[in-house]
Amino acid sequence: MNKKIVMSVNTAWNIHNFRAGLVKALTRHGYDVMVMAPDDEYSRRLAPLGCRFKMLSMDNNGTSPGRDLALLVKYWRVFQSVRPFVYLGYTIKPNVYGSIAAHGLDIPVINNIAGLGTTFINRTVLTCVVKRLYRTSLRRSNRVFFQNSDDRNLFVQAGLTQESVADVLPGSGIDLKHFLPLPLAPLQGRPFRFLLVARMLKDKGVEEFAAAAEIVRRVLPAVQFQLLGPVDAKNPNSISLQRIRQWEESGLVQYLNETDDVRPFMADADCIVLPSYREGVPHSLLEAAAIGRPIITTDVVGCKDVVDHDSNGFLCKVKNPTDLAEKMMQMVALPHEQRLEMGAQGRRKAISQFDENIVIGKYLNAIAQLEVAGKGRSVQRLKATVESLE
Repeated sequence: MNKKIVMSVNTAWNIHNFRAGLVKALTRHGYDVMVMAPDDEYSRRLAPLGCRFKMLSMDNNGTSPGRDLALLVKYWRVFQSVRPFVYLGYTIKPNVYGSIAAHGLDIPVINNIAGLGTTFINRTVLTCVVKRLYRTSLRRSNRVFFQNSDDRNLFVQAGLTQESVADVLPGSGIDLKHFLPLPLAPLQGRPFRFLLVARMLKDKGVEEFAAAAEIVRRVLPAVQFQLLGPVDAKNPNSISLQRIRQWEESGLVQYLNETDDVRPFMADADCIVLPSYREGVPHSLLEAAAIGRPIITTDVVGCKDVVDHDSNGFLCKVKNPTDLAEKMMQMVALPHEQRLEMGAQGRRKAISQFDENIVIGKYLNAIAQLEVAGKGRSVQRLKATVESLE
């Protein structure tokens, strides 16, 4: 039986950081997995997961019809050659153009809508175009996974996908054996430290974080504010490195650059902050919850799925540095034991709701159902052939 699976996403980094557990599980179950993505420094790190890598050039942030048509043709050619049993799509362009190509070749499709991003937040003309593309690409999908119920309901109510195939995952899940609880040391003469872990993008609330830092430091000048994550100069939503350096020179933040392992940086932080405008389910907050750190995040789709207000952290108003600063000062004022309990509550929530094995189980179940359906179609074709010969 055909056991080939093709996965595609807009960066190899995404597979390495968010889908490694799924890739390993698929290969353990006997599937031949090929990952299609643009070539980057993480491409060579995928082989140890048990998969093959196929370089696929892609204009991630562009809107050129010509380049997008070329991308569709690339998918078509690869699918014609490989003939996978199922296609797993992630991020906008692989979900749209990869799915259209797979549908055209009668290859089953499982999509993952991780988050709607600035395209849906800003409600521009581009939003209408993207919705039409989603409607076209998802209408024949066998399963469409969302990372929160709000996004699922939005797509179903807008007619972008069928309700019968739409399901919700607990984000991308978190590896609870890799992200173990890390001790939170008492302050005792050291400064309180807030850490934001994300790509340096405007819609991650990086500007609000810096503005809130300025407010807090007027009252509590010793408090530290750190940024950890890559600067993507090609993204129109990016915060420039020059802007971040200006904040550093003003004494507002410390930029820690980017890392392959966030754990030591989170271990040094007293609270993880993400003032995002909208998310699927942010992985940095799952990491924070898993290691036992209290969290401050915005009361928006995706973020509020991870934080129960006053339990494992605080929810603040979106795009509101003043409210964010107030929540930060509340966090600093809490007794150490209460912050420890918030971290423990976060760990318990991660275990009960966000274990990556839940995500893997849903994928394996969806693929198994496709296998059963495929065997049924094969039997029907065989019967039809036999009947035609009688």
